[in-house]
Amino acid sequence: MKLSKFPRLRITHGPTPLEPMPRLSAALGGPTLWIKRDDCTGLATGGNKTRKLEYLVAEALQQGADTLITQGATQSNHARQTAAIAAKMGLQCHIILEDRTGYRHADYQHSGNVFLDYLYGAHVSEVPGNTPMDAAMETLAAHLRAQGRKTYIIPGGGSNAVGALGYVTCALELADQAMNMGLVIDSLVHATGSAGTQAGLVVGMEGARTQIPVLGIGVRAPRQPQEEKVFVLAQQTAELLGVPGAVQREHVVANCDYIGEGYGIPTPGMMEAVTMLAQLEGILLDPVYSGKGMAGLIDLLRKGHYRKDQNIVFLHTGGSVGLFGYQHAFPYPA
Repeated sequence: MKLSKFPRLRITHGPTPLEPMPRLSAALGGPTLWIKRDDCTGLATGGNKTRKLEYLVAEALQQGADTLITQGATQSNHARQTAAIAAKMGLQCHIILEDRTGYRHADYQHSGNVFLDYLYGAHVSEVPGNTPMDAAMETLAAHLRAQGRKTYIIPGGGSNAVGALGYVTCALELADQAMNMGLVIDSLVHATGSAGTQAGLVVGMEGARTQIPVLGIGVRAPRQPQEEKVFVLAQQTAELLGVPGAVQREHVVANCDYIGEGYGIPTPGMMEAVTMLAQLEGILLDPVYSGKGMAGLIDLLRKGHYRKDQNIVFLHTGGSVGLFGYQHAFPYPA
């Protein structure tokens, strides 16, 4: 795989830690649980979008862009990190936030990621749920180009083949860490949504023949469309890297049983998972992605999906700042 031929901004604080979670492992009765701390990537409190943005914004700069455009849900982690990297690189940033939950809570509307979007200097606009977001970004780009701006559109979640290169890089980094530690990883589990993280991980693991299976816990779409979305993007990423055919359909696996009522809507399992990680390991998850991803892993462990002698790694995709937008959902004093 020819990763070095792609322009990249090296801003990730890495390699990110790979840590055991002994108290959580003991509470669940095994197997041995580990966590890959991509909440520690450094940019704007960290998160998985940093790795994607390293490649996306490098391409934007190579093309002479002076303005980034992207979109996400109200409490988008991706929007927050895009706003931050734009500030760091001296670019203008325009964010379109879609109301996917209908929440009118003050903390959800104004705190957490939304507050940071404004703090980083982004131009923020809001649109109703089910707005065609790609079309909305194209319309905005045309308006800005008419004003003389040189725009670069970043898809939601940073999830295209260029963005997915960030998680090909992460897969190779994790495999190298495991080798140096003498750790045999039996499964890599993470939250999957816009598909770029899982697509990149699968391409990296399969392209390098690591024999580490990847399981995505879905946070938005049903299993069949989620897996198909990941597979298509994985194929595109493999072709971009010069390894077409590296990923087969059976390599893409998603479990979408833990979404609950919908994207960004809290579930009891998510709240339990967030609380357990906080109180057993001192680690903050987020309520939209890693919280539901960990809820899925905890339930699978309780159902005996993994053997007690296995090593399971959970990829923490960051986003804990989003907790401040969901204070209303947790049963703790304000």
